[in-house]
Amino acid sequence: MSLPAAPGVGYKPQHFTDLMSHPSPVRWIEIHAENYMGDGGRPLAQLRALAERFPISVHGVALSLGAAAPLDKDHLQRLRKLLDWLQPAQFSEHLAWSTHDDLFLNDLLPLPYTAQTLNHVIDHIDQAQEALGRPLLMENPSSYLSFDASDMSEPEFISEIARRTGCGLLLDVNNVFVSANNLGFSPRDYIDEYPTEHVREIHVAGHAHDHDDAGNPLLIDSHGAPTSEPVWELLDYTLRQTGAQPILVEWDNEIPDWATLRAEAVRAEQALMIDA
Repeated sequence: MSLPAAPGVGYKPQHFTDLMSHPSPVRWIEIHAENYMGDGGRPLAQLRALAERFPISVHGVALSLGAAAPLDKDHLQRLRKLLDWLQPAQFSEHLAWSTHDDLFLNDLLPLPYTAQTLNHVIDHIDQAQEALGRPLLMENPSSYLSFDASDMSEPEFISEIARRTGCGLLLDVNNVFVSANNLGFSPRDYIDEYPTEHVREIHVAGHAHDHDDAGNPLLIDSHGAPTSEPVWELLDYTLRQTGAQPILVEWDNEIPDWATLRAEAVRAEQALMIDA
């Protein structure tokens, strides 16, 4: 089962009844892998019922593809068990790192874009795809700083990863907008440079406004608010490059009622209709 070029939402248990009874226009859902690695219980029972009705995209947040240490083999085994049971349409992870030695850092941290880092990430993606028995999609990060050591742009870095590993790409449009604001580049120029031929899924989400220590505007990828109008506009621009794609509405904090989340999915559906 593949994901349709249609709106999807990140699944939250409080929306289970609404999703099962009147989901339109939502036609697929995303789950976070780490929430479903246990044995039995209500979460897996609900997931089993959802899987009978919707294509599912599994999104990982803990593989730590950019970490200096080797990938966690126990985590890979537990992830493989979930994917083999669920048989999702797609699996994705982040271009980031979140582990150091035996510590798990509750954040997705950035990487310098150098040849050395590139080879390291490629090795980890190759290892993950072999261990999981399937290709993965890699998501572009939201950034709050850049490295002086970087000698290639983020789209160049991502393009080379896709070329050398055969992985697909998850293009998070909100992450592009957040990074562009924080690092001072054009989000449309980023999309123009991005290897859109490898995109298999697109995300939109809300962000929060803050300021850095120097008083400059800072956007935070919070996933706790409606998608902003500039991000919807960037989605429209992106779809003209990628063609119709599965579009996920992410909302992971300050979870709204179903009507509010559904309205976001309706807006995503409208973007796809414009593209068509």
